[in-house]
Amino acid sequence: MTKGASGPIWINAPEAFGCGKLTSRMMRMALSPRKILRLAVLGASLLGGVGLATLGVLLLLRDTPAGAAPAPEAPPAVPVNVATVETRDMPVELVGIGNVQALYAVLVRAQVTGYLQSVNVAEGQMVKKGDLIAVIDPRPFQAALDQARAQKARDEANLVAAERDFERYKVLAKHEFQSWQNVDDQQGTVGALRASIQADDAAIETAALNLSFAHITSPVDGRVGLRMIDPGNLITANQSGGLISVTQIQPITAVFTLPEDNLPRVMDALARGPVKVRAYTSDNRTLLSEGTLLTPDNQIDTTTGTIKLKALFANANNHLWPGQYIEARVEVSRIGDAITVPEVAVERGADGLFAFVVKPDQTVAMRRVAETLERDGIAVISKGLASGEVVVVNGQSRLAEGMKVAVHSAAADGARRDGG
Repeated sequence: MTKGASGPIWINAPEAFGCGKLTSRMMRMALSPRKILRLAVLGASLLGGVGLATLGVLLLLRDTPAGAAPAPEAPPAVPVNVATVETRDMPVELVGIGNVQALYAVLVRAQVTGYLQSVNVAEGQMVKKGDLIAVIDPRPFQAALDQARAQKARDEANLVAAERDFERYKVLAKHEFQSWQNVDDQQGTVGALRASIQADDAAIETAALNLSFAHITSPVDGRVGLRMIDPGNLITANQSGGLISVTQIQPITAVFTLPEDNLPRVMDALARGPVKVRAYTSDNRTLLSEGTLLTPDNQIDTTTGTIKLKALFANANNHLWPGQYIEARVEVSRIGDAITVPEVAVERGADGLFAFVVKPDQTVAMRRVAETLERDGIAVISKGLASGEVVVVNGQSRLAEGMKVAVHSAAADGARRDGG
């Protein structure tokens, strides 16, 4: 006899497990399938054919009330990244596309003809105005200068002699030992020699200037370009290809366009004071430099409906380069104490924009929001969120109203979506 869940049960174990037949006398009550399972496991244990794992299952079944289903497990919390709603000043910017232009770009040419003796700067070198760039063989020009000076000295000596003769002729003419015609002729000679000396001065100045032209200097501050002629070559005055280029890049300008409808906002901003302009790479990823707006053009392009504007940048880091395409952002105003979130926190649904707000009990609520502007991964929210609230920025595709979340880390403002 063994004890069952509902009273004593008589069973002949050998017969029950293939060694005999179970008689009605031995069975005092009908067995349920659950009880049959328990008896089968018990019999198997007696025969040594079941391991400890089966006994463990038996114990679990024994402790479970008949007919009771297991309690459902709570769904796991969804892992998410979050960010805190912040208050900050946000610029209102107009965006245009343009390119960088050097304030001064000079192609340096020789002003005299001669053999290029040396190039005194390296390609890419920064130079100041007046720095020596190259030297043309100066000997012919030095000789010309010496010759002009000698000519002047000779003419000055002749002038001294002519002036003495002139004075003598006047004395002799007064005593009728010389004709007044000769006096007049001698006076003419003196005048001609004086004019020759003036011409000599001009020749000396020209020769000195040509000698100075043999020493080529930089006309502006800037960066030296690639060399076009090597030393030893004969170069001519005003040669078309030039010798080398010098481009000023500090400061530097950029010319860009905006739609004509933006012009009133630009002019209002200029009336209030200096207007900031930020230059970004053409892919809108990297800030290159900050500067100020100089002026808009004096007319609108009727073909494109745009207005050109010029901005000036200090370019201390040399990130702006002549000819480079940029995205220019003109700051026409600012929004003070703006409610901001990372733009990845804002989702678009059938009813418009929304964000998931994490509540103190670690569940989420879907909140409809209104967005004023978006810049550099930051969205300005005009309605729906308050400073200090926590919003989900990653994992929204797995969320629904009221779901439990597990915050794994705080996301940076520039966090990217994970596909949801």
